[in-house]
Amino acid sequence: MNHFALTIIGRDRPGIVSEVTSILYQLGCNIADSSCSILGGQFSMILIISHPELQDQMALSQAFAPLEKKNLSVYLRTLKPGGEEHPDLQGEICMISVYGADKPGIVYRVARELGDRKINITDLNTKLIGEKGTPVYVMMIEAVLNQGVEIEEVESWMTDLKRELKVDISVRSITPVEL
Repeated sequence: MNHFALTIIGRDRPGIVSEVTSILYQLGCNIADSSCSILGGQFSMILIISHPELQDQMALSQAFAPLEKKNLSVYLRTLKPGGEEHPDLQGEICMISVYGADKPGIVYRVARELGDRKINITDLNTKLIGEKGTPVYVMMIEAVLNQGVEIEEVESWMTDLKRELKVDISVRSITPVEL
């Protein structure tokens, strides 16, 4: 089975997800994983798709030509075998929330604090909320803690960053739900 990474970017408007998934459905593609968001007024969509028979990236790319005519940028890449499946992440999942005044370096400093300790960031989102004159920067990070690392330990790592960046940082465990 061949896997592809499909990225769609363009000015946000209703119907983009429907248009993209319609093409994928008509081709017989399976969506293995996806993420969609609005980033500064631009809609962005990243999908890992698969098809049991399609191997030609160019042929698959041509199916998305109508989207390019609607001012969407489409990027398609064939994935190398082995990295397309759900990762086996071991460890406790936590959510790290950061709130404060917008300034350069917040993402870098928090990510570096986690990266230096080999903590795997599995999801990261940032937004500006609040009034135009007094915006609040919000960053949400989902991370997988290494075996033996406790939530309280991560909170202590963030103590100096809170003071330095003048932001509020909270860390909480996410309890997985089994269905």
